Amino acid sequence: MANDDVEVVIVGGGAAGIAAARRLHDASIRCLLVEARPRLGGRAWTVVEAGYALDLGCGWLHSADRNPWRGIAETQGASIDKSPPPWTRSSFERGFSHVEQNEFQAAMASFYERLERLARDEPDVASSCALQPGSPWNGLINAVSTYISGTEWDQVSAKDFDRYADTGVNWRVVEGLGTVIAAYGAGLPVMLDCQVRRIDHSGKRLRIETSKGVIVADRIVVAVPTNLLAAEQPAFMPALPEKIQAARGLPLGHDDKLFIALEHAEQFDKDTRVFGHIDRTATAAYHFRPFGRPLIEAYFGGRCAEELEERGDRAFFDFVVSELGDLFGSDFTRRLKPIRIHRWGADPFARGAYSSALPGFADCRATLAEPVDDRLFFAGEACSPHDFSTAHGAWQTGVTAADQVIAARTKELAH
Repeated sequence: MANDDVEVVIVGGGAAGIAAARRLHDASIRCLLVEARPRLGGRAWTVVEAGYALDLGCGWLHSADRNPWRGIAETQGASIDKSPPPWTRSSFERGFSHVEQNEFQAAMASFYERLERLARDEPDVASSCALQPGSPWNGLINAVSTYISGTEWDQVSAKDFDRYADTGVNWRVVEGLGTVIAAYGAGLPVMLDCQVRRIDHSGKRLRIETSKGVIVADRIVVAVPTNLLAAEQPAFMPALPEKIQAARGLPLGHDDKLFIALEHAEQFDKDTRVFGHIDRTATAAYHFRPFGRPLIEAYFGGRCAEELEERGDRAFFDFVVSELGDLFGSDFTRRLKPIRIHRWGADPFARGAYSSALPGFADCRATLAEPVDDRLFFAGEACSPHDFSTAHGAWQTGVTAADQVIAARTKELAH
């Protein structure tokens, strides 16, 4: 191994790990970014299919007016699409009249008001407690939770959800957000296809056991998804039970995107939104003609996505054909052709989409982010107190962890 002795190892080449490595590298600290996949980006992944850049993972620049990835994208020469997102527009009326849409929006707003009040009280409770018993919109409100948090409201801490900060500005990168994030790692010292199996912090220096050998380092930044930490992958020696417990309180939900080619797509306006059904939770949200392309971006979340993942890629398209067939008829479904999906729950290096805190576990983010002995540092969207589940939250925690490394290093050198 060419880099078997470095100052800092960063485990995980997603948005957080890349941000940490970039900050350390620019500070002239000898570091090594270790990633299990054959590529950088983690849960940000752009592929080119059917002539288009498709974000199989995160794709939106949420809070774009303060999102660091926007500036990075612009520096790289990427194109920013500032069109209002489909969830801020009226939905297509087929199966969802304007009257019903107004009723749903009013029910959704009322739910959020009750949820905000619940979050102020003790103890922390499930966000589902804010649902109004008997409301005909509870199914669709629950579906929205699966798109936002990857799980239903009964698995979402009211306090944690209330802490999320959003400016309401949501833009996209035409070339793909995954492309931007991966490109930010260009020129960094990186080892790909390298799984970290154990982190031994019992000695004076850290011993990182990987699939390609042992690396010795002074410090480490761990930036892997919570579902892997919860499964003790990598394992810590001595064990870190508080970190494992915190990770288990911040599980990754299920969210998957299926991209579909649509013949005669001009029938629909650009960025049209359609719900498969409005009377249930197990339904997909359909984004017609993103960027004006002849495509549909079908979005699946929560238990619905989890069950479809277990049945394989084809199950997602069959689900789409069933839902859109009910709305538009069988002739319409003949115009559809599946392009690409990635099942994030089945991805061995993700095991889910992004984190939400279980009821009663709202404070786990701070616990997960806390350094250990000024040698072990933690980053990732799940460590962000207010921007969790986002690529910019991951970036911020990566930079914070790197700054903590630099501060610990400076303190040590001063002595």
